[in-house]
Parts: sequence; structure tokens; C-alpha cells
Amino acid sequence: MNIRIAIAFDNFGPYHVARLAGAAQHAEVLAVETAATSSQYGWDAPETPAALKHAVLFDSEDSITRASLAAAIERELSAFAPNAVAVPGWSSATALAITRWAVEHHIPGGDHGRLPEAARGCYFLASCRFVPKKNLAQMLDAYALFRRDRGDDPADWPLVLLGDGELRPTLEAQRDRLGLSAHLHMPGFRQYDELPSYYGTAGCFVHASTTEQWGLVVNEAMAAGLPVIVSNRCGCAPVLVRDGANGYSFTPGTVDALDDPMRAMASRTDYAAMRQASRALVAEWGPDRFGQGMADAARYAAAAPAARPSLMARMAMALAVTRTPLR
Repeated sequence: MNIRIAIAFDNFGPYHVARLAGAAQHAEVLAVETAATSSQYGWDAPETPAALKHAVLFDSEDSITRASLAAAIERELSAFAPNAVAVPGWSSATALAITRWAVEHHIPGGDHGRLPEAARGCYFLASCRFVPKKNLAQMLDAYALFRRDRGDDPADWPLVLLGDGELRPTLEAQRDRLGLSAHLHMPGFRQYDELPSYYGTAGCFVHASTTEQWGLVVNEAMAAGLPVIVSNRCGCAPVLVRDGANGYSFTPGTVDALDDPMRAMASRTDYAAMRQASRALVAEWGPDRFGQGMADAARYAAAAPAARPSLMARMAMALAVTRTPLR
């Protein structure tokens, strides 16, 4: 069956394009990008493969209204006529609008985030947007607890926090209040081609989100051979993290929950084995795996009997569409 899938992301970064290109090896793909520029992501626009159909709904997120979003989705998706759609979770305006379109056109859809020696440097690395769900305030509190009895050596397991966003002033104030200025470094947002220099020199990658469909930065860190500490609220944790082998998972909620794996990581000496385990575990989860899984899921959904949502479900969806912030 020649399957056609519309796959949506709010704004494309290089790893989105890699996954979309992987999917295009197994199905006809329309890559739907909400806006060419974003206030949350500072990526330079990545080059998309010529063979990949690419629909940019808006030049800027500032020009989006609910009516124009619905019209753009109707225009692009109706012209492509997908057998299935895949959206990035259920909380963005575009994801909900595409889901509503799919329901109205009897098209199956889903959340694509769920389809899927000595250390080189003794520092913790984190990379994310500075938004509440990334749990960065608790990460800083846990790191301050970790530092409490370790002395003042600035080279002793510092924390490098890459990224930017609305919480930056708050986090900088917290850093100063906790006395972490010598050990916590915040270089800002880094373009994709700059990340290997960080992944290649860190000792451990930390991802502390309170909610995350998957957490692709963990894949990137593991592919670079980093041990990881990952919140068990991330979809990738049960798949990619083996406690004690390539890192640790933890339940966010208390400072001790993250302090303990930080201390355990800093006491390890078998980093070569941990790096090897990370590479081996993530090897099966590259773009081709995403593409094959996406195509298989779309074929399964397209072949299943269509179920008309109840009136109550359609009313709830309409309410969500009207109340979800556009940005």
C-alpha cells in the first residue's frame, strides 16, 4: 500500500528534518511546519531534501489566527490527501487543529513522539528550552545540593546549561542566589553544528523534564556516547536508559531524586563501558527506525475501520481548539 502521511512540527530543526527524511524512505510524506521562524527556537533554517514535500503554513508565528490556521491546514492537507496524520503531542494549537481536521475528514492520526576509561570531560550537560516543563529550577536546586560537600574546584563536575527562553532571568537569579556562579555555565542557545563540541566533551547528559513525549536530545547525547540521567516522565526513558549501565532514570518531584543520580554518576569510573552502552542502546532508534515505524503505524491506522467520535468528544475537541494558545 502506497501510504501518504502528513507529519507536523511547529518549527523545523535539523533533527526534525532527519526524522522526516527517514520517514520519506518508507512513505510519501508531507512535512508540515507551522511557521518558518519561532520565538521559542532559534535554529537557522535547515535545508530540507528536495524529494521531501514541505508545507510552511506561515512565515512567522505572529501572523497566525485561529481562522487562518484552520484555513492553511485545510488548503495544504486537502491538496495532499493523506491516509494518516501525525502531530507533535496534543498541546499545541497546530496539533489540535490538524487533529480536528483529521476527525472531520475521517483520517486516522496520532502523536509521533510515541512512535518511536575516564570521562572525556567531567561536567554535566543539559540542552533545552528554558520553559517550565523542562524542570530547570529543580535541576539547579539539585545541583546546588550535589555541590554542597564537593569543594570550590571549578573543574569538578560543573554544569553547562545550553538554551534560552522565558525563564532565563529567573534561572540566572537562582544561580546567583545558590552561589553557583563558578560552577554553572549558561552559554545560551547553540546552533546544531555547534552541539558536537559539547556532546563530545561532556561527562554526562541530564534531562529533567516533568513531561516529554520522547526527548530527542537524549538520542543525540547517547549517539555521541554520553551516559545520561533522564526523568522517567520522558517517553524515551524506559526505552533508552538502563540504570547502572548507561546512566540513571529518576522521578522528578524532589531535589534528592536528581541529586542521588548526579552523585552516583560522579563516583563512577567505568565511563568507557557506559559510553559504549549508550551508543549500542540508541543505535536501533535512528531516523530509519522512525520512518519505518511511522509508515507501519499509518498503514495500520488507514486499514482499521473508521470510528466516528462521539458528539461529546467532538465538543471537547472544539473547546480545546478555541482555548489553546496560538503561541
